Amino acid sequence: MSELWGFDVPDWRGLSAVETVHAAHRGKIDVLWAIGGDYLGTLPDPGYCREALGRVPLRVHQDIVLAHQMFVEPCDTVVLLPATTRYEQPGGGTETATERRIYFSPEIPGPRVAEARSEWEVLVDLASRVDPERAQLLNLTDGPAVRRDIARAVPFYAGIEDLRGAGDQVQWGGPRLCEGGRTALPDGRSHFHSVQPPELNIPEGYFHLSTRRGKQFNSMVQAKVDPLTGGHRDDVFMAVSDAERLGLSDGDPVTLRSDIGMVSGRCRIALMKERNLQMFWPEANPLIPRDVVEPQCGIPDFTAVVEVVAHPLSGATER
Repeated sequence: MSELWGFDVPDWRGLSAVETVHAAHRGKIDVLWAIGGDYLGTLPDPGYCREALGRVPLRVHQDIVLAHQMFVEPCDTVVLLPATTRYEQPGGGTETATERRIYFSPEIPGPRVAEARSEWEVLVDLASRVDPERAQLLNLTDGPAVRRDIARAVPFYAGIEDLRGAGDQVQWGGPRLCEGGRTALPDGRSHFHSVQPPELNIPEGYFHLSTRRGKQFNSMVQAKVDPLTGGHRDDVFMAVSDAERLGLSDGDPVTLRSDIGMVSGRCRIALMKERNLQMFWPEANPLIPRDVVEPQCGIPDFTAVVEVVAHPLSGATER
């Protein structure tokens, strides 16, 4: 990458989202520039996240919408930068689907948010002001130039530089991966390993809580009712045997308590394994411990061991 771009590219690994929050909480981050996302609305233990964000002297939030994290009281200064959507970007933009297809979205004429700019354009300006003597090395002047640079830097994205009009698309890796039974591993073969999942020991009187999203695998529920399950955002999915043991009926209010917090919701009888519960993400985040993460990628576990504090009702419950 250094040879390609003409300047030294750092070889150290940056911080994951969880590590960033920890560093901010320890006072180790002077400037946090957040492009999209919402630490406060997505990560476990939102109270801890709020404290961490509030300790950063300068926060810059660049997004197409307002997010929870933007409203955390600043230690010193908070700057909000409006960004264009992919449909507003001069020169258009791209998105990659789960089937590896890269779609081009042309710019659509219409009203614009004042001062909104493409995200890449703001970053190029920032880099040019930080190091004006080497600004010419970036050489990114418009959307097509960015796509040409992606094609140079990421060979398997070849073809992205040719996307220009509505409907243009290319599938990285071709129609089929591992054509002819060959993989990208050094010996061209796949390797499988047998593993023994750890035994999940749930203490007596407690439940294992997992979190679920909505109809789309990578999105939260965007409405009061989930179109896939018919569940409300505050529903606690529970096996009928567990509900009967706790004296609960469908719709009764319940409170879940973990080692770090409490969340109130409504019992929803569902096809669940005994002593297992589900709640929607991110509503369950106050229950989730912040330090249980996957060691390779740093993604939080988003599960917890919880106690159910039941509050059964004698009559019907209105939503």
